[in-house]
Amino acid sequence: MRVLVGGGTGFVGTALTQLLRSRGHKVTHVSRRGGRNRISWEELSRSGLPVCDAVVNLAGQNVLNPLRRWSDSFCREIISSRVDTTRTLAKAIAAAEHPPRAWVLVTGVGYYRPSPIAEYTEESPGGNFDFFSRLVSSWEDAALIYGSPTRGVVVRSGVVLGRGGGAISQMIWPFRLGLGGPLGSGLQPFPWIHIRDLCGIVCHALEKENVRGILNGVSPSSSGTSNGAFARELAAALGRPALLPVPAWAVRAVFGEERAVMLLKGQKVLPKRTLESGYRFIFPELAAALRDIVA
Repeated sequence: MRVLVGGGTGFVGTALTQLLRSRGHKVTHVSRRGGRNRISWEELSRSGLPVCDAVVNLAGQNVLNPLRRWSDSFCREIISSRVDTTRTLAKAIAAAEHPPRAWVLVTGVGYYRPSPIAEYTEESPGGNFDFFSRLVSSWEDAALIYGSPTRGVVVRSGVVLGRGGGAISQMIWPFRLGLGGPLGSGLQPFPWIHIRDLCGIVCHALEKENVRGILNGVSPSSSGTSNGAFARELAAALGRPALLPVPAWAVRAVFGEERAVMLLKGQKVLPKRTLESGYRFIFPELAAALRDIVA
Protein backbone atom coordinates (compact mmCIF):
# COMPACT_ATOMS: atom_id res chain seq x y z
CA MET A 1 0.00 0.00 0.00
CA ARG A 2 0.92 3.66 -0.38
CA VAL A 3 0.52 5.06 3.15
CA LEU A 4 0.47 8.75 4.08
CA VAL A 5 1.49 9.34 7.72
CA GLY A 6 1.00 12.59 9.63
CA GLY A 7 3.51 12.88 12.48
CA GLY A 8 5.62 10.17 10.89
CA THR A 9 8.98 11.48 12.14
CA GLY A 10 8.18 11.25 15.86
CA PHE A 11 8.80 8.40 18.31
CA VAL A 12 5.85 6.23 17.23
CA GLY A 13 5.91 7.45 13.62
CA THR A 14 9.52 6.37 13.11
CA ALA A 15 8.77 2.88 14.42
CA LEU A 16 5.58 2.62 12.36
CA THR A 17 7.39 3.74 9.21
CA GLN A 18 10.03 1.05 9.72
CA LEU A 19 7.36 -1.61 10.22
CA LEU A 20 5.31 -0.56 7.19
CA ARG A 21 8.35 -0.44 4.90
CA SER A 22 9.51 -3.84 6.17
CA ARG A 23 6.11 -5.19 5.07
CA GLY A 24 6.53 -3.76 1.57
CA HIS A 25 4.43 -0.61 1.93
CA LYS A 26 5.50 2.77 0.57
CA VAL A 27 5.39 5.55 3.19
CA THR A 28 5.13 9.32 2.69
CA HIS A 29 5.22 11.66 5.70
CA VAL A 30 3.26 14.86 6.25
CA SER A 31 5.50 17.26 8.18
CA ARG A 32 6.26 20.94 8.60
CA ARG A 33 8.57 20.91 5.57
CA GLY A 34 8.40 18.99 2.33
CA GLY A 35 11.24 16.91 0.93
CA ARG A 36 12.11 13.39 -0.12
CA ASN A 37 9.18 11.09 0.75
CA ARG A 38 7.56 14.05 2.54
CA ILE A 39 4.95 16.69 1.88
CA SER A 40 4.21 19.70 4.07
CA TRP A 41 0.92 20.38 5.85
CA GLU A 42 0.66 23.57 3.80
CA GLU A 43 1.07 21.61 0.56
CA LEU A 44 -1.57 19.12 1.70
CA SER A 45 -4.04 21.95 2.42
CA ARG A 46 -3.29 23.67 -0.87
CA SER A 47 -3.00 20.75 -3.32
CA GLY A 48 -5.08 18.05 -1.65
CA LEU A 49 -4.37 14.45 -0.82
CA PRO A 50 -1.65 12.74 -2.88
CA VAL A 51 -2.68 9.42 -4.40
CA CYS A 52 -2.52 6.86 -1.58
CA ASP A 53 -4.24 3.73 -0.29
CA ALA A 54 -4.27 4.62 3.42
CA VAL A 55 -3.78 7.56 5.77
CA VAL A 56 -2.58 7.56 9.41
CA ASN A 57 -2.37 10.51 11.81
CA LEU A 58 0.04 10.39 14.76
CA ALA A 59 0.67 14.14 15.00
CA GLY A 60 0.52 15.80 18.41
CA GLN A 61 2.51 18.12 20.69
CA ASN A 62 4.06 16.30 23.70
CA VAL A 63 1.64 17.02 26.56
CA LEU A 64 4.09 15.95 29.28
CA ASN A 65 7.03 18.10 28.20
CA PRO A 66 8.34 19.27 31.61
CA LEU A 67 10.06 22.24 29.95
CA ARG A 68 6.70 23.71 28.88
CA ARG A 69 4.63 25.53 31.48
CA TRP A 70 0.90 24.79 31.44
CA SER A 71 -0.67 27.89 29.91
CA ASP A 72 -3.41 28.97 27.52
CA SER A 73 -0.95 29.12 24.62
CA PHE A 74 0.38 25.62 25.38
CA CYS A 75 -3.20 24.30 25.56
CA ARG A 76 -3.90 25.82 22.15
CA GLU A 77 -0.78 24.11 20.74
CA ILE A 78 -1.87 20.76 22.20
CA ILE A 79 -5.33 21.10 20.64
CA SER A 80 -4.16 22.45 17.29
CA SER A 81 -1.44 19.83 16.83
CA ARG A 82 -4.05 17.09 17.21
CA VAL A 83 -7.45 18.39 16.14
CA ASP A 84 -6.37 20.71 13.33
CA THR A 85 -4.02 18.18 11.70
CA THR A 86 -6.71 15.51 11.90
CA ARG A 87 -9.31 17.85 10.39
CA THR A 88 -6.88 18.78 7.58
CA LEU A 89 -6.36 15.12 6.69
CA ALA A 90 -10.07 14.30 6.96
CA LYS A 91 -10.97 17.20 4.64
CA ALA A 92 -8.33 16.07 2.13
CA ILE A 93 -9.69 12.51 2.22
CA ALA A 94 -13.27 13.73 1.76
CA ALA A 95 -12.26 15.87 -1.25
CA ALA A 96 -10.04 13.24 -2.91
CA GLU A 97 -11.09 12.06 -6.36
CA HIS A 98 -9.82 8.60 -5.46
CA PRO A 99 -10.17 8.34 -1.65
CA PRO A 100 -7.94 5.94 0.30
CA ARG A 101 -9.25 2.61 1.53
CA ALA A 102 -8.33 3.17 5.20
CA TRP A 103 -8.02 6.13 7.60
CA VAL A 104 -6.44 5.44 11.01
CA LEU A 105 -6.19 7.96 13.86
CA VAL A 106 -4.24 7.32 17.07
CA THR A 107 -5.68 9.13 20.12
CA GLY A 108 -5.52 8.24 23.83
CA VAL A 109 -7.15 6.41 26.72
CA GLY A 110 -7.59 9.80 28.40
CA TYR A 111 -11.06 9.50 26.84
CA TYR A 112 -12.03 7.27 29.81
CA ARG A 113 -12.55 8.68 33.31
CA PRO A 114 -9.72 7.79 35.73
CA SER A 115 -10.83 5.20 38.28
CA PRO A 116 -9.08 2.68 40.54
CA ILE A 117 -11.81 0.07 39.98
CA ALA A 118 -13.81 0.66 36.76
CA GLU A 119 -12.74 -1.33 33.69
CA TYR A 120 -13.27 0.16 30.24
CA THR A 121 -13.73 -1.48 26.85
CA GLU A 122 -14.12 0.27 23.51
CA GLU A 123 -17.88 0.51 24.11
CA SER A 124 -17.52 2.33 27.45
CA PRO A 125 -18.69 5.96 27.71
CA GLY A 126 -16.34 8.86 28.33
CA GLY A 127 -15.02 11.94 26.63
CA ASN A 128 -16.65 14.79 28.57
CA PHE A 129 -15.29 15.25 32.09
CA ASP A 130 -11.97 17.14 31.90
CA PHE A 131 -9.63 18.89 29.44
CA PHE A 132 -8.02 15.69 28.16
CA SER A 133 -11.23 13.69 27.71
CA ARG A 134 -12.81 16.57 25.81
CA LEU A 135 -9.63 16.87 23.74
CA VAL A 136 -9.92 13.22 22.69
CA SER A 137 -13.60 13.70 21.80
CA SER A 138 -12.80 16.73 19.62
CA TRP A 139 -9.84 14.89 18.10
CA GLU A 140 -11.94 11.86 17.15
CA ASP A 141 -14.84 14.03 15.93
CA ALA A 142 -12.43 15.83 13.59
CA ALA A 143 -11.65 12.50 11.91
CA LEU A 144 -15.27 11.71 10.99
CA ILE A 145 -16.05 11.77 7.25
CA TYR A 146 -19.77 11.25 6.74
CA GLY A 147 -20.73 9.20 3.69
CA SER A 148 -17.15 8.36 2.80
CA PRO A 149 -16.20 4.95 1.38
CA THR A 150 -12.96 5.15 3.38
CA ARG A 151 -12.84 2.72 6.29
CA GLY A 152 -12.19 4.56 9.57
CA VAL A 153 -10.32 3.24 12.62
CA VAL A 154 -9.43 5.02 15.89
CA VAL A 155 -6.76 3.50 18.16
CA ARG A 156 -6.95 4.82 21.74
CA SER A 157 -3.40 4.33 22.95
CA GLY A 158 -2.12 3.86 26.48
CA VAL A 159 1.34 4.92 27.69
CA VAL A 160 3.74 3.90 24.92
CA LEU A 161 6.82 2.04 26.12
CA GLY A 162 9.83 1.75 23.84
CA ARG A 163 13.54 2.29 23.52
CA GLY A 164 14.81 5.78 22.75
CA GLY A 165 11.68 7.81 23.38
CA GLY A 166 8.30 8.07 25.04
CA ALA A 167 7.72 7.50 28.74
CA ILE A 168 10.79 5.29 29.29
CA SER A 169 13.21 7.94 28.01
CA GLN A 170 11.95 10.41 30.64
CA MET A 171 12.38 8.06 33.60
CA ILE A 172 15.18 5.65 32.71
CA TRP A 173 18.12 7.48 34.29
CA PRO A 174 16.69 7.85 37.83
CA PHE A 175 15.92 4.13 37.74
CA ARG A 176 19.39 3.26 36.39
CA LEU A 177 20.86 5.20 39.31
CA GLY A 178 18.64 3.38 41.81
CA LEU A 179 16.63 6.53 42.46
CA GLY A 180 13.38 5.47 40.78
CA GLY A 181 10.03 4.70 42.32
CA PRO A 182 6.27 5.04 41.93
CA LEU A 183 4.51 8.35 41.40
CA GLY A 184 2.30 9.44 44.29
CA SER A 185 0.59 6.48 45.98
CA GLY A 186 1.61 4.11 43.18
CA LEU A 187 -1.84 2.53 43.36
CA GLN A 188 -3.21 4.25 40.25
CA PRO A 189 -3.76 2.07 37.16
CA PHE A 190 -1.06 2.26 34.49
CA PRO A 191 -2.47 1.52 30.99
CA TRP A 192 0.59 0.67 28.88
CA ILE A 193 1.54 -0.74 25.48
CA HIS A 194 4.86 -1.69 23.88
CA ILE A 195 5.63 0.46 20.85
CA ARG A 196 5.89 -2.63 18.64
CA ASP A 197 2.31 -3.55 19.56
CA LEU A 198 0.94 -0.05 18.99
CA CYS A 199 2.57 -0.02 15.54
CA GLY A 200 1.36 -3.58 15.03
CA ILE A 201 -2.24 -2.60 15.78
CA VAL A 202 -2.06 0.33 13.33
CA CYS A 203 -0.59 -1.94 10.65
CA HIS A 204 -3.25 -4.58 11.42
CA ALA A 205 -5.97 -1.92 11.05
CA LEU A 206 -4.54 -0.83 7.70
CA GLU A 207 -4.17 -4.32 6.26
CA LYS A 208 -7.36 -6.01 7.50
CA GLU A 209 -10.40 -4.83 5.54
CA ASN A 210 -12.82 -6.01 8.25
CA VAL A 211 -11.34 -3.78 10.98
CA ARG A 212 -13.15 -0.51 11.67
CA GLY A 213 -14.26 1.66 14.58
CA ILE A 214 -12.59 2.02 17.98
CA LEU A 215 -9.69 -0.18 19.13
CA ASN A 216 -8.04 0.16 22.54
CA GLY A 217 -4.27 0.24 22.14
CA VAL A 218 -3.26 -1.23 25.49
CA SER A 219 -1.68 -4.51 26.56
CA PRO A 220 -4.13 -7.25 27.63
CA SER A 221 -2.48 -7.33 31.07
CA SER A 222 -2.33 -3.56 31.57
CA SER A 223 -5.66 -3.40 33.42
CA GLY A 224 -3.92 -5.24 36.27
CA THR A 225 -0.83 -3.01 36.25
CA SER A 226 -0.48 -0.21 38.80
CA ASN A 227 2.07 2.58 38.66
CA GLY A 228 3.84 0.97 41.60
CA ALA A 229 3.97 -2.41 39.83
CA PHE A 230 5.38 -0.70 36.74
CA ALA A 231 8.10 0.96 38.85
CA ARG A 232 9.03 -2.36 40.45
CA GLU A 233 9.16 -4.17 37.09
CA LEU A 234 11.27 -1.45 35.48
CA ALA A 235 13.68 -1.50 38.42
CA ALA A 236 13.87 -5.30 38.27
CA ALA A 237 14.59 -5.21 34.51
CA LEU A 238 17.51 -2.87 35.29
CA GLY A 239 18.67 -4.82 38.35
CA ARG A 240 18.00 -1.84 40.61
CA PRO A 241 15.72 -1.11 43.59
CA ALA A 242 12.57 1.03 43.33
CA LEU A 243 12.55 2.54 46.79
CA LEU A 244 12.07 6.27 46.28
CA PRO A 245 8.48 7.28 45.51
CA VAL A 246 7.93 10.70 43.95
CA PRO A 247 5.44 12.61 46.15
CA ALA A 248 2.24 13.80 44.50
CA TRP A 249 3.04 17.40 45.42
CA ALA A 250 6.31 17.20 43.46
CA VAL A 251 4.52 15.88 40.36
CA ARG A 252 2.01 18.75 40.60
CA ALA A 253 4.83 21.28 41.06
CA VAL A 254 6.58 20.15 37.88
CA PHE A 255 3.60 19.52 35.60
CA GLY A 256 0.77 21.60 37.06
CA GLU A 257 -2.53 20.32 38.43
CA GLU A 258 -4.09 19.55 35.03
CA ARG A 259 -1.25 17.41 33.66
CA ALA A 260 -0.49 15.80 37.03
CA VAL A 261 -3.83 13.99 36.75
CA MET A 262 -2.39 12.01 33.83
CA LEU A 263 0.40 10.72 36.11
CA LEU A 264 -1.30 10.44 39.49
CA LYS A 265 -4.52 8.83 38.24
CA GLY A 266 -5.18 6.21 35.60
CA GLN A 267 -7.66 3.93 33.87
CA LYS A 268 -8.08 0.16 33.67
CA VAL A 269 -8.53 -0.32 29.94
CA LEU A 270 -9.18 -3.60 28.11
CA PRO A 271 -8.36 -4.21 24.40
CA LYS A 272 -11.58 -6.18 23.87
CA ARG A 273 -12.32 -5.26 20.24
CA THR A 274 -8.60 -5.24 19.42
CA LEU A 275 -8.33 -8.91 20.39
CA GLU A 276 -11.65 -9.75 18.73
CA SER A 277 -10.37 -8.23 15.48
CA GLY A 278 -7.64 -10.87 15.39
CA TYR A 279 -4.63 -8.88 16.59
CA ARG A 280 -2.14 -10.94 18.61
CA PHE A 281 0.09 -9.02 21.00
CA ILE A 282 3.87 -9.42 20.80
CA PHE A 283 4.29 -8.20 24.40
CA PRO A 284 1.17 -8.97 26.44
CA GLU A 285 3.13 -9.02 29.74
CA LEU A 286 4.99 -6.08 31.30
CA ALA A 287 8.14 -7.90 32.47
CA ALA A 288 8.96 -9.19 28.98
CA ALA A 289 8.14 -5.80 27.42
CA LEU A 290 10.53 -3.98 29.77
CA ARG A 291 13.31 -6.55 29.34
CA ASP A 292 13.08 -6.02 25.58
CA ILE A 293 13.32 -2.25 25.99
CA VAL A 294 16.16 -1.93 28.51
CA ALA A 295 18.28 -4.92 27.40
